[in-house]
Amino acid sequence: MAEDHGPDPVLDAGTFERVKEPRAAARLPLGDGTWHQLARQYVIVQLIASGIFLAIVVAATLVLTLALNQAWAWIPGGIMTVIIVWMLIITPRQAKSYGYQLRKDDLVFRRGILWQRVVAVPYGRMQLVDITHGPLDRGFKIAQLKLVTAAATTAVTIPGLSQEAAERLRDTLIDVAETRRTGL
Repeated sequence: MAEDHGPDPVLDAGTFERVKEPRAAARLPLGDGTWHQLARQYVIVQLIASGIFLAIVVAATLVLTLALNQAWAWIPGGIMTVIIVWMLIITPRQAKSYGYQLRKDDLVFRRGILWQRVVAVPYGRMQLVDITHGPLDRGFKIAQLKLVTAAATTAVTIPGLSQEAAERLRDTLIDVAETRRTGL
């Protein structure tokens, strides 16, 4: 596979403009090359899923406290509500911190603003490339792509890819991985 030299019409369609980097001087640098982003629909799906969970928590808290006279339910219900609202607030920024880069010998995946993770998965070490999507994902035409290697700790999941980007990336990774394994 040749070095990645620019935006790709399939991998970059409907994505964020650039990977959001932390501002701190001690951050993990992005490095050179083109970073591909998640689809914008990923944020919508995450907000809907978190909103549904928030509605369930609020409904359960109200039923327990008002209908069943269980005043203690306000404490866990309130704590969970604050956590879910915080997740709703940071989801858009968090999604912009995800990115992946196709390099000559490996795929590099990064995520995180506070807790940063950068993983390089060599093409020749990939054993499985899996695409999954739930009901909301299918409705918004996005998918997750999971790369599995022999080492359990290096499994990488790229969420929020457009369906077309996930399929193209899967096919590309399988083709490159097969050519790299021929010498083994």
